[in-house]
Amino acid sequence: MSYFRYLFVLLTFFAVACNNAPSEAPATAPVASGDPAIDDVSALIAQRGDDHSLYAKRAELYYEKEGYDEAIQDLQRALSIDSTNVVYHHMLADVYMDYFRSRLALRTMERAAALYPERIPTLLKLSEFQYILKQYEASFSTLDKVLKLEPRNPDAFFMMGMNLKETGDTTRAINSFQTAVEIEPAMVDGWISLGQLHASIGSPLAERYFNNAIDEAPPGPGAIIPLHAKADYLRDQGELEAAKALYKQINRLDRQYEEGYFNTGVIYLKQDSIEKAYEHFNIAVEVYPLYIKGYYYRGLTAELLGNTGQAKADYQHALNLAPDYTEAQQGLARLAKNTQ
Repeated sequence: MSYFRYLFVLLTFFAVACNNAPSEAPATAPVASGDPAIDDVSALIAQRGDDHSLYAKRAELYYEKEGYDEAIQDLQRALSIDSTNVVYHHMLADVYMDYFRSRLALRTMERAAALYPERIPTLLKLSEFQYILKQYEASFSTLDKVLKLEPRNPDAFFMMGMNLKETGDTTRAINSFQTAVEIEPAMVDGWISLGQLHASIGSPLAERYFNNAIDEAPPGPGAIIPLHAKADYLRDQGELEAAKALYKQINRLDRQYEEGYFNTGVIYLKQDSIEKAYEHFNIAVEVYPLYIKGYYYRGLTAELLGNTGQAKADYQHALNLAPDYTEAQQGLARLAKNTQ
């Protein structure tokens, strides 16, 4: 159930109001979308407008293409036909969450949990959303319900650890993550969390836990997350060559992983290998053209190399993507001052 484990550092959410029940959307199919798969389902809906599964299928297709409004409308229609379908509630909650409508996502999961108060996947998802919205006590309460139903549920202990970590109870968080991996040794994120918490308190056990995460990860690209976690740990411990070797290993597994190039560049910068740092920041922004930090650091290394034109262009590019980026603003001001 990796969905419960990867979401927590990736999203920023905004609160909005929500009705207590999904509103009914029009039954008519939309005009041609230009996507053959969507249009095929729309044609079926035109023939069988009371088939909730067709609306759900089209919603899934829209969701995959980030057509959030259309996905929401179709899921609302599906739920107006079959209001007790828990899969539709879960999907609607996911769409709301990815559409930065976290309060609506939470209300949707609260409805699903009211319909199915003993369904463990629903309760776990609700606890996750409560965690995301910093409703830690509510999340603890939901997890208690899970553990009463299934006392050795590893995902419940993992989520318990996430809540305890955020509330500052490091010791109990470690105990919860430890219980989670004892129940499910293949829980990569549990091992990573243990490594990070032990690192935060200066424990020498940290590296062992990162190694366990790597050992339990699937081969190939599936190992990138634990490798990155260990590389960050080694970098923070000052073991720059070992960290750099891991970042490079990551990019051998995935040549489109911009963070690997970026972090290698940062280490070269710390080692005063400015040209090599520039090369890696350059690759990072080529791989991911919206990489704000990549442009700033490429600009910084260009400035250090005396290429003020490139530096100015990169600082400006970073500001075009993030107008409040203080370091990029300072970079432009520094260049302007030095050219006076």
